[in-house]
Amino acid sequence: METHEFDISIGKDGKVRVHVKGVKGAACEEYVKLFERILNAEGTVEHTSEYYEPPTGVEIHVENEDAR
Repeated sequence: METHEFDISIGKDGKVRVHVKGVKGAACEEYVKLFERILNAEGTVEHTSEYYEPPTGVEIHVENEDAR
């Protein structure tokens, strides 16, 4: 079983930085959407080398509660 890790840091200025580890391919962007929803904020995305590796088959679905 693969492991996914999240390094979350909050700066003195209140900026939240999330580093997703262990997710290969574009699947990490689903985690980005999840954290943006949790934090109710949008941010900038920087892709790591893992983004460019073949995907591992992880699927994450974030539903918009407002759409129900």
